[in-house]
Amino acid sequence: MPRPTILTVDDDPQVADALVRDLKDQYGEEFRVLGATSGAEALDLLASLALRGDPVALIVTDQRMPSISGTELLARSREHAPDAKLLLLTAYADTDVAIAAINEIGLDYYLLKPWDPPQERLFPVVEDLLGDWRSAHPDVTTQIRVVGDRWSDRTYELKTFLARNHVPYLWLDVERDAEGRRLHEAAGGDDADLPLVLPPDAPPLRSPSVRDLATALDLHTDASQPLYDVCIVGGGPAGLAAGVYAASEGLSTVIVERQAPGGQAGQSAAIENYLGFPRGLSGADLAQRALAQVMRFGAELVLARDVVGLERRGPVRAVLLEGDGVVEARSVVVASGVAYRRLEADGIERLQGRGVYYGATASDAAQVRDDVVYVVGGANSAGQAVLNLARYAKEVVMVVRGTDLADTMSSYLVERITSTPNITVRTDSEIASADGDGHLERLCVRTRSSGESDEVVAHWLFVFIGASPRTDWLGGDVARDDHGFVLTGPDLTARATSPTWPLERPPGLLETTVPGVFAAGDVRLDSMKRVASAVGDGAMSISLVHRYLGSL
Repeated sequence: MPRPTILTVDDDPQVADALVRDLKDQYGEEFRVLGATSGAEALDLLASLALRGDPVALIVTDQRMPSISGTELLARSREHAPDAKLLLLTAYADTDVAIAAINEIGLDYYLLKPWDPPQERLFPVVEDLLGDWRSAHPDVTTQIRVVGDRWSDRTYELKTFLARNHVPYLWLDVERDAEGRRLHEAAGGDDADLPLVLPPDAPPLRSPSVRDLATALDLHTDASQPLYDVCIVGGGPAGLAAGVYAASEGLSTVIVERQAPGGQAGQSAAIENYLGFPRGLSGADLAQRALAQVMRFGAELVLARDVVGLERRGPVRAVLLEGDGVVEARSVVVASGVAYRRLEADGIERLQGRGVYYGATASDAAQVRDDVVYVVGGANSAGQAVLNLARYAKEVVMVVRGTDLADTMSSYLVERITSTPNITVRTDSEIASADGDGHLERLCVRTRSSGESDEVVAHWLFVFIGASPRTDWLGGDVARDDHGFVLTGPDLTARATSPTWPLERPPGLLETTVPGVFAAGDVRLDSMKRVASAVGDGAMSISLVHRYLGSL
């Protein structure tokens, strides 16, 4: 496959030459950089590339050009390069046009001219955009192949792990892809070996566990130090924020994450109300950026390990891992987040991972191309998933228990959902049952007010129905409410009955009934359940950790 293309467009030949030169110097080994000096020339180039099947990763264009503006060119480029990232170079006077283009044509970023020095102004923006493009096009950028059955729960688990850990892979369906069948037969043809993971320079992995896969990919699955200043349980926004602040302030820090950085937010196709990102960003992108900060400051990340217990060992707090692992630290931040609640309907549990899924990653959307998809839930997470799935699916049906979607979802999402032609919203409805031979094939949808039901053909059901905290591992020493959310700070005296706060000093604002153990993010009682508030909790927890460690 040819190198992906970066196309630059500017009607000033000197500026066009400088832009091509700068991008070639930085990205010429991985990408082919082409330049055009008019919109017409650029569209002709894009048409030629499309005819040859050559991928286009990025289009960079000036806004003010004769005959066709930059935003008009980018809108028309979608016909030939629908997946290319779009970067507009503009003058300060045109920023209103650029901001409008974010909503109207899906502009990814705008940059004020001039871009000198490129190392400070141009390359960081381009690197972010190309990184997103690489993640979305693993067939171009990866050597890892996964062979399996699309209705296999084990296959889905491994694909989700790879996607959420930003490991690009090429997916080959053993039933649909000739190359998938060939590789399966070459490996012995035993269905018990599926899913088959084929790293480029290692033996095949036959139906590996997530931990085995992580180990094979050289991801850290064990802590390297005998004692840390702080152990953070959970790698969602709260845990990653705590990791950034702890490591940057000199604390020896380890983050233990059961699956992948990002937590529940990491599965979001788009987070559009997070400060500082006017275009919005995916949960995976936010997690990747945060993880880069965490690693830059020297925190350690332990992946694919479930936490099963917490023990007090004198001044040390021991976090027990599934299997034979333990992490000891002088303080602990509980940021283990929440999981989607289980859908109570006949047949759902049997078909989980075989057409029925809890949550959805952005990468799931491409699998539903031209199918009818059902989504259960009426909150923002469900709305973002619906919009993402609708880009590929023939139809997306949203099943909502309430009578008005606006009661539970932000207005900007409601407006987009109701204006998207292939999205149908069924309010006052619920899933009564699911059925299928080996995978989901049918759903029974019931109207709650009348009790009437109808059976529909469906191969995909994504569930977003509220959250339950992951706190069973905390044991009896950490006080929680009846739903499992952790009590902290003032709530310890106002609501906790047993256990109670054991010291004369008052507990810190995020401190639990075990001194030195703090809770941050969605796992904490009465938290806002928003990314920004979780990040704030994570940062605040480290100031309290410092205070606690200073008192020892």
